[in-house]
Amino acid sequence: MTSIFSQILTVMMMNIRSLPQRFWMSFSATLAISVVVAVLLSFLSMSKGFEKTLEGAGSENTAIVTRSGSKSELNSVLSNDIVNIITAAPGIAHNAAGQPIYSPELFVIVDGIRRSSKLKANLPMRGISSVGFELRSNVEIAEGRMFEAGKNEIIVGKAAQREFAGFDVGTEVRFGKTIWTVVGLFSTGGSAFESELWADTRTVQSQFRRGNSFQTVRVLLETPGDVQGMVDLVKQDPRLVLDIQTEAEFFSEQGEALSGLVSIGWALSIIMSLGALAGALNTMYTSVSDREREIATLRAIGFSNISAFFGTLVESIVLSILGGFIGAIASYLFMNGRTTATMGGNFTQVGFSFEMSPELFQDGIYLALIIGLVGGIFPAWRAARLPVILAFRGGV
Repeated sequence: MTSIFSQILTVMMMNIRSLPQRFWMSFSATLAISVVVAVLLSFLSMSKGFEKTLEGAGSENTAIVTRSGSKSELNSVLSNDIVNIITAAPGIAHNAAGQPIYSPELFVIVDGIRRSSKLKANLPMRGISSVGFELRSNVEIAEGRMFEAGKNEIIVGKAAQREFAGFDVGTEVRFGKTIWTVVGLFSTGGSAFESELWADTRTVQSQFRRGNSFQTVRVLLETPGDVQGMVDLVKQDPRLVLDIQTEAEFFSEQGEALSGLVSIGWALSIIMSLGALAGALNTMYTSVSDREREIATLRAIGFSNISAFFGTLVESIVLSILGGFIGAIASYLFMNGRTTATMGGNFTQVGFSFEMSPELFQDGIYLALIIGLVGGIFPAWRAARLPVILAFRGGV
């Protein structure tokens, strides 16, 4: 067994020493694999970052109530009467005064100017109360102050300020015929809420002519994740046509907005992998052809066809893994931490950062390994089956 490994190592070293003779062909195959890996990881890191941003917004401690079938906050409408009924449901936490802890909220769309494109894009504006802050434990005012009830004042999420121009603290912005003053900048630990503008609920109702209606109600649960009491109330009361979910479940569904892009990323990577595979096959067949006499000589002095097979196969794998590392590192350097915004489930822009995790890095290496295996196995088989006499005569 030791001699077999020694033979394989010898063939591998022979192959490596001959790389300068076909440097450009090997380089092009490695580069093709690195591009495939970089493209795939760019799509996956985008999806990972978007998913993490939405996960940070959801909590098992909080339930969100929307109109049945609305699928998003924007499409939901709840009257004040419905809010009063549902917040009396069992399972909702109460404060020291015995009042249910809940936050009826509005969700409207305003125009913002993207810093990158200088074009208008939908920007979410949320009407929220002080209770809404309490239901989001990771909210911090990073600059300026909190808005005052009854005034046209807004606070801006960090991601919104980063992606959209004109929202520095102290500036004034116009939405329709109304002028609002930016009085603060807030952070929510990188969650989707950072892509929003927040203002007083009643002021938003008045300025956007929403009467006494809301889009959603958030309630604090007595037991994290337990919404059964609310669900039972909805089933028993025909007036209530509502969907009840924990925030974690709600935002998990919103994350499906990028599922199509991820599928495109995989499809594009598979198509490009076929091109990289063709390059790898060509490189390895050329490698075997250039070393026919060397392989034949080794076999004539006692080297087995197994050593020729694995020695050639390992060369293909090494070149592919090298390409995989180059592609993964390039994706990390150029994409990890890069910020952007995309359309979320509410048809508004959600700011997020690309995230290159160790698991994604491994996925890239695995893809390169597969290309190396498939691209090397047939040339390796040819090397192992090479007729010694014909090889010495210079033809196969």
